[in-house]
Amino acid sequence: MIKETNEPLVELKPLKNRLFIRSSYYEQQIPNSLQAIYLRQGATERLYEALAHLPEQFSLIVYDGFRPLQVQQFLFDQVQQETALTNPSWSEEQVLKETLKYVAYPSIEEGYPAPHLTGGAIDLTLGDPDGNPLDLGTAFDETNAKSATAYFEGHAEENLAAVKNRRLLYNCMTCVGFENYSEEWWHYDFGNVTWARKAHESTANYGAIIATIEKNELKEYRYK
Repeated sequence: MIKETNEPLVELKPLKNRLFIRSSYYEQQIPNSLQAIYLRQGATERLYEALAHLPEQFSLIVYDGFRPLQVQQFLFDQVQQETALTNPSWSEEQVLKETLKYVAYPSIEEGYPAPHLTGGAIDLTLGDPDGNPLDLGTAFDETNAKSATAYFEGHAEENLAAVKNRRLLYNCMTCVGFENYSEEWWHYDFGNVTWARKAHESTANYGAIIATIEKNELKEYRYK
């Protein structure tokens, strides 16, 4: 169940040597992507709390937050097509199952809106004070088994730096209330249905948001 709080979307602002904003889908020139990155107010506050728990020699680099429905649809279609091409012997059902590991179905339905459509999901990584990404074992949005958050816990000999860096990111985010998506080390939720299920909360606070995008800018939005 969702009890929409109507918390506003807040534009994330960079903090020198500590918080860097890199809108990945805008940089990839995906249609209707946002140049700025937004989160719900409560999620934004917790992000800054997480930063306070992170040692000063590290930074956070944010790649995505609130995601318009049009972008969610584009990404879903893209991953589904790539999965089908990579696995030509798979059935449609197998392709869909694998696709859903890495990108949520573009749904705005109350029961289970796609996490990023709520403004309560964030994609991020660790960086150095100059905003250079550290080694977390895979690239952001990489669709393979090594992207699973705990992968290197069982394969530490492959990349000890990734083990340490993933733990650091996980601990600073979860200690302030975010929940991690186990298939993607970079994805964290707060306040949405995904978060509520993992946190064993009876209700979620954030439902889907429908946005009007013009020239990669958020012009207006409403709660679904």
